Amino acid sequence: MDKLFSDLLSFQQQSVNSLPPVHLWNPPLSGDMDIHIDREGRWFHEGGEIKRDELVKLFASILVREGDQYFLLTPVEKWRIKVDVAPLFVVAATREQRDGQQAIILTTSTGDIVVVDKAHPVSLVEHSGQSLPQVIVRNNLTALISRNVYYQLIDWALEASDGNTDKLYINSMGERFLLGLG
Repeated sequence: MDKLFSDLLSFQQQSVNSLPPVHLWNPPLSGDMDIHIDREGRWFHEGGEIKRDELVKLFASILVREGDQYFLLTPVEKWRIKVDVAPLFVVAATREQRDGQQAIILTTSTGDIVVVDKAHPVSLVEHSGQSLPQVIVRNNLTALISRNVYYQLIDWALEASDGNTDKLYINSMGERFLLGLG
């Protein structure tokens, strides 16, 4: 499967390799910063939305997750920020079909490219009484899948029954991911 979609996986790896090496940085906590990321992946500082895409992309590139907390990290500073649901937001999906196999490619609002596979699964996560579709993007960071993209995935889904319940699945990179009940 990896060989069949090697160009897509290579493109994804290039996206990851262009990010700063935050996994090598371990500064002490500097404190809390008044930055918060809303449900749709919009970044706010002191109540005002950060509108400059390049600044949001820069912040997203130094974002890390530890447990249920999120931090902006530099080699010498570590600032805790607030995240409503997920720090990233999926805004587009495409699919490639080759030799009877399928790969789903998701793109976030900050430009991350994700090939849905075992290391980057789509799952439904409970949040405030709702099941929300998410995908692991990188370094334990998740992205909420936008409603439009979720409906697109539903259009591509296959229905399967376990005898009692019909379930909707999406296939990507030889794996099957639950999208909901049919």
